[in-house]
Amino acid sequence: MPTLMIQGTTSDAGKSTVVAGLCRMLARRGVSVAPFKPQNMALNSAVTVDGGEIGRSTALQALAAGVAPHSDMNPVLLKPESDRGAQVILRGHVHGHMDALDYHAYKRTARESVLAAWQALSSRYDVIITEGAGSPAEINLRANDIANMGFAEMVDCPVILVGDIDRGGVFAQLVGTLELLSESERSRTQGFIVNRFRGDISLLEPGLDWLTERTGKPVYGTLPYLQGLLLDAEDSIGRSGRVGAGATLKVVVPALPRISNHNDFDPLRLHPQVDLTFVGPNQIGPGREIPPTDLIVLPGSKSTRSDLAWLRAQGWEEAIQRHLRYGGRVLGICGGFQMLGRAVHDPDGLEGPAGSTPGLGLLEFETRMVAGKQLRNVSGRLLAEEVPIAGYEIHNGVSEGPALARPLVVLEGRPDGAESADGRVMGTYLHGLFDRPEACAALLARCGLDAPGGAVDYQAHRQQELDRLADCLEANLDMAAIERLMGL
Repeated sequence: MPTLMIQGTTSDAGKSTVVAGLCRMLARRGVSVAPFKPQNMALNSAVTVDGGEIGRSTALQALAAGVAPHSDMNPVLLKPESDRGAQVILRGHVHGHMDALDYHAYKRTARESVLAAWQALSSRYDVIITEGAGSPAEINLRANDIANMGFAEMVDCPVILVGDIDRGGVFAQLVGTLELLSESERSRTQGFIVNRFRGDISLLEPGLDWLTERTGKPVYGTLPYLQGLLLDAEDSIGRSGRVGAGATLKVVVPALPRISNHNDFDPLRLHPQVDLTFVGPNQIGPGREIPPTDLIVLPGSKSTRSDLAWLRAQGWEEAIQRHLRYGGRVLGICGGFQMLGRAVHDPDGLEGPAGSTPGLGLLEFETRMVAGKQLRNVSGRLLAEEVPIAGYEIHNGVSEGPALARPLVVLEGRPDGAESADGRVMGTYLHGLFDRPEACAALLARCGLDAPGGAVDYQAHRQQELDRLADCLEANLDMAAIERLMGL
């Protein structure tokens, strides 16, 4: 089965974007191609066509390939719940909760799911473009590896190694990684891609020649730094939006320790009239206040109760109350919506230690965590304005209370979320709330944006960015050589 694996010298070296670009290039040439990531650790996830859940970046790569995202494309997804433990998703569905040591031992079993998923994809597509995770040179994780070279050796596929020159030390990254591999893994590594280069390529060429001479392996190309490229992130929040002179609405989002699906805010990053700021730890508190803002959005969370405790410790509860007294608005999405209620109960310890935590008390309802995650793609309408919305649900928990009699949205004919009588506090389980320009414009108008005409059609934007990325790869990579590696 033609399979090419893209690995990186570090996390965020550019593996995800290279795979997405290759998928789009091949799809434009009429090749039946699918992305594959054996193991991913991320809190940004997407709902698949078969009712499962995979990493968000893999779902984006499926979009690039022009195919529906499927749970086979990311058979092992680890969703961190603490520094030492994670929820384990196997082929789209919750398998259980494990600490790091238990999962390390479990990888021998997990590799069976990885191999079965790869074989299933191989029966449906002509080419598989596989993405590694982190670095293949993590010596402490080499035993039973399924994320990088362990997978490549298991299916006997070639590997291209990506290094990020924007961070500096790219030659040390590439040569050092190669030196730490076994002899068979070095032989399997066919060559390199240098990512995020700025400047005159002629100044880099002597180094590239040295790299080939030093390692005996070719450089398949140098990719320029693509300014402003915004695609679904695998996990890191990155920088805030690109604020223009016309930005008149200020939005603040607390960067929760277990923030999930923060790609909800990408349409706001792109909006020319919105100034979006993520506020991290220790940025508010005694003597320090949140930046002046029109809207506070509480984002999704993988560990709602522990993130709620973090909010309190950071001084957010008082800040939100003060914000509302001065006429501001608050919106909660998914876990952030659950925080707005009177309490969050987790009697079975599904997201951490069993127990209950008082909510912020801004809406009259309570949430109980129950087994069985809600996973569905949905569409509907924003109730007050009657404008269409579409997105997805990924959550544990059932919410009940009188506040739900005033829903914010209707999804597939059923009410969802809530809003206060004065409209200043709103919440919903829907991810993707801002993705459609009509819904985005309506919500921002509620929050005080005059003439909100700059809302971005985010779905169209993603397609344009994928084409831009593919054009960049087409112009800067030796695609003839890469296609030969794939047997094309």
